[in-house]
Amino acid sequence: MRFLLLLLALLLIGAPAAAADKRIALTFDDAPRQRGAYFTPDERSKRLIAGLRKAKVRQAAFFVIPGNFGKNDGVGGEQRIAAYVRAGHVIANHSWSHPALTEVTAADYVANIDRAEQCLKGQPGRRPWFRFPYLNEGRADKAKRDAVRTALAARGLRNGYVTADGADWNMEALTTAAVKAGKPVDMAALRQLYVETMVGAAEYNDGLARKVLGRAPAQVLLLHETDLAALFVADLAAALRKAGWTIITADEAYRDPIGSLHPDVPSMQGTLTEALAWEKGLAAPRWYDRVSPKVADPLFAQRVLGETRP
Repeated sequence: MRFLLLLLALLLIGAPAAAADKRIALTFDDAPRQRGAYFTPDERSKRLIAGLRKAKVRQAAFFVIPGNFGKNDGVGGEQRIAAYVRAGHVIANHSWSHPALTEVTAADYVANIDRAEQCLKGQPGRRPWFRFPYLNEGRADKAKRDAVRTALAARGLRNGYVTADGADWNMEALTTAAVKAGKPVDMAALRQLYVETMVGAAEYNDGLARKVLGRAPAQVLLLHETDLAALFVADLAAALRKAGWTIITADEAYRDPIGSLHPDVPSMQGTLTEALAWEKGLAAPRWYDRVSPKVADPLFAQRVLGETRP
């Protein structure tokens, strides 16, 4: 009896461990972006910084496209990036002009990275990370994939990989199109769908990673510098914590051993979690269903716009 009571006590003590190892960092691509459905670029940055502060997110990472300075963004792009750094966040390379690796030569792609790095290197808050635009690492072209991997290593850059993706860019695009078309947008429903979808992406990829690795790696959530993020990032952080997640810094997330893995799969595009699951032989689907517009678009139409589709 004494043994059974001791065993029960140990089980109860160990029960929170599964929740305690749910760690996630927030990262934002495509900064600085152009005007969105609701805010100017400057307004969006101020709201995003305030939302992250309210949510007590000590450090997020912004993957920067320097070619957007003074272009999509208008004036103030460099100042907005500097404001993120002053707020405690970090910046990294997302290429000069956001090319898809499958659409250009490896040499031109690396030159694009180098051009961005010349702008970013030495800047406060800069980290030696490169995130592939579109998460496209060459798809089925392994020679191109390996050439870029080699070039990154030679430059002291590491892959700013993603482990969880909810395709927030698609929801932003749907919202922008609805506003331009003059359709009524249910903001409460939009908030709920955004938060629910991003938390769902974290939960799905946590479960997949545990199957593949036998442990819970630090998750890296892909978001974009959007109006929706500016509106709802504090709500997202609160929902993640309610679901048992600890929000960690990008620096901490990229120290996880998962970053040393370089899966060899037939086509490299998407999250690192998906590629590792594929390499291990897990059957498809190995991705969160809402990254597909076939799933996400009807949800948006029904819940946010109140439309019904056959």
